[in-house]
Amino acid sequence: MSTPQAPAANTPEQSLLGKPAPYAAQYDPGLLFPLPRADKRAEIGIEGAPPFFGADLWTAFEISWLNSRGKPQIALAHFTVPCETPNIVESKSFKLYLNSFNDSRFDSADEVRARIRADVSEAVWRGAAQPSTIGVRLVLPEEFGRERIEDLEGLSLDRLDLDCERYTPAPEFLTAAFDETPVNETLVSHLLKSNCLVTGQPDWGSVQIRYSGPQIDQAGLLRYLISFRNHHEFHEQCVERIFMDIWQRCRPGKLAVFARYTRRGGLDINPLRTSHPQALPGTARTARQ
Repeated sequence: MSTPQAPAANTPEQSLLGKPAPYAAQYDPGLLFPLPRADKRAEIGIEGAPPFFGADLWTAFEISWLNSRGKPQIALAHFTVPCETPNIVESKSFKLYLNSFNDSRFDSADEVRARIRADVSEAVWRGAAQPSTIGVRLVLPEEFGRERIEDLEGLSLDRLDLDCERYTPAPEFLTAAFDETPVNETLVSHLLKSNCLVTGQPDWGSVQIRYSGPQIDQAGLLRYLISFRNHHEFHEQCVERIFMDIWQRCRPGKLAVFARYTRRGGLDINPLRTSHPQALPGTARTARQ
């Protein structure tokens, strides 16, 4: 089977987001639409290497193909895209790409996994001096029962009863007790909402913030997270903005920001950004996902 050439990375407005798009009947990696990370990172003051590590953890719930005899096969998939990649993949193009497997025949699940890994790796690493690969794990039907649902660990900020009036990012809400003893805290909110950069459709998420350093004012942090409610940015970009605002305004010694967004079109995206190397979170989803 020949491999069509994928398009060059472009702007979000040139993607298929918000536009009629017929589903491809046959496998087509050219549907993947990479977008550079650098442009949005420049908006939050990141030039060159960012001050964080991490990855974008995707889950795909709608994967199917035909075996060599034409019988449909199904699977779930977990993807790990390092945040060092120069590009992200626009999510609608990812869905269209995965659906292009629906009427294509493959000899095995291993072949499907290998093709997805090669295609998505090429898209996200395109333009890198030393391209690498992403992680792909297929979960077959006999393993579906092992997929876990867990809440994010941490003290809920949503318990706070407060007034909220700002619905665009307001980093000025972020303050910390610089003159007091440093603390180690894990804080969680399920009130994160932003909107798609192109279509304006709502993106719903839960966010976990782990840090050590001056104690962050919890009411201010919750107001700050709620202030994303009318903000237009992709999931990965919102998490990087949250990380940078807390990093710069609250000056923690260590910081990790992890968000789990509800799925759209059979895909969820769960970005992690951390100031220090650490193990990636598990694949357990929240009840909302």
